[in-house]
Amino acid sequence: MHPRLATDRDGLPRLLEAVRQHASGVLARAGDREVLPTAPLPQPPSPPVEGIGLQATLEEFAARWEPVLSASAGPRYLGFVTGGVTPAALAGDWLTSTWDQNALSSLDGAGQHLERETIGWLRALFGLSERQNGTFVSGATMSNTVGLALAREWLGEQLGVSPAEHGAGALGAVRVLSGAAHSSVPKGLSMLGLGRRSLIRVPTRAGREAVDPQALEHALRDAGGPCIVVANAGTVNTGDFDDLRAIAALRERYPFWLHVDAAFGAFAVLSSAHRHLVDGLDLADSICIDLHKWLNVPYDSAVQFTRSPDLQTSVFQNAAAYLGPLGDTPDLAHLTPENSRRLRALAAWFTLRAYGPDGHREITERSINCARTLGEAVTGIPGLRLLAPVRLNVVCFTLAEDPTAERLAALTAQLAEEAFLTPTVLDGVPALRAAFSNWQTTDTDTRRVAGALRAAVRELC
Repeated sequence: MHPRLATDRDGLPRLLEAVRQHASGVLARAGDREVLPTAPLPQPPSPPVEGIGLQATLEEFAARWEPVLSASAGPRYLGFVTGGVTPAALAGDWLTSTWDQNALSSLDGAGQHLERETIGWLRALFGLSERQNGTFVSGATMSNTVGLALAREWLGEQLGVSPAEHGAGALGAVRVLSGAAHSSVPKGLSMLGLGRRSLIRVPTRAGREAVDPQALEHALRDAGGPCIVVANAGTVNTGDFDDLRAIAALRERYPFWLHVDAAFGAFAVLSSAHRHLVDGLDLADSICIDLHKWLNVPYDSAVQFTRSPDLQTSVFQNAAAYLGPLGDTPDLAHLTPENSRRLRALAAWFTLRAYGPDGHREITERSINCARTLGEAVTGIPGLRLLAPVRLNVVCFTLAEDPTAERLAALTAQLAEEAFLTPTVLDGVPALRAAFSNWQTTDTDTRRVAGALRAAVRELC
């Protein structure tokens, strides 16, 4: 064995303790450090000629790279829709790497069983029926893509062909209807050979991102045959929701596959005041839910649910002598694009077991309250304008006068030490959006962000 490998093996308890102490210090300071550092990126050194061991590598990482990393695990990182990592999820993720399980084969099947147990807990958490079969994937983009792949195969069934066997060209022209589809949807359509241009934007309700059901019915009638509908449960700009039950009811008159992008909006079910927003979610043919958002597990974790597991194996089955047969309970290798991945379910298993539905309900409701607080603050800051009601956990706003992308970039630059917000455009208006989903964010953090916003606007205007 290489001498440095042997030294690190023999000193592993001490080295892991050093990493533990270092990680604890990083997390303890996450709420106080600059949210988006302005330090210059380190200059790349020459490629290493020889190794330096774990301890020295930890020290080099801390010195060179940690000063430029954002405080994305902290309470005032409000960009994108980014959760942090609960203590239990962090422990689960560490043990995921420790055990390094192959979770896709029944030949070594314990990891698969743990994942199925976790899927069952998630199904109950989101109020889904036993008909919804779930699998872990890397994120919302892959979850949406898997759902669209199943929709593609369903379209083939209606036409008597199998795109999985004969290619997407066997379908001819495909129509994918949506009011305000997330950018991952056209990306998935591109990867699946359906093409970005197959996505047809359906008019939304006045002043909303929610699709107009009457306009959707007109589009379904114009489609003249089977198509795909992508509904939203929580749009990225304003946290708006389509009327899922009304959309599902249209299947009585028009043939379509209903995919629901509920990447973060599915968590509305945990709030008694907001669970009506996801009424009808269980009626979907496929569902996307992203766990590294509001469940606060590490990045690279989402789930996809479907009522049609037979279509899933038609698309993703993998034939190899070293893999188990499909059978009644197919190995996970037959259900998603990946043939190998880490045991993603373990971090989710840990946080669900540690804090239960009540703990995650508290995180959800606190996030919603923080969003409402910031929304109220924005309306009271001269020079700012709220662009949409705060429906859940997203606050979308802009400058009251001359809201250009350049001026908003200057505003976010002034906020960088205190908070991170991401830019967007709503109805042609450049804007900023703050999304609350981190388990540590409190009312104190929210008021601190509001104060920083007030000072930044005063400086800018």
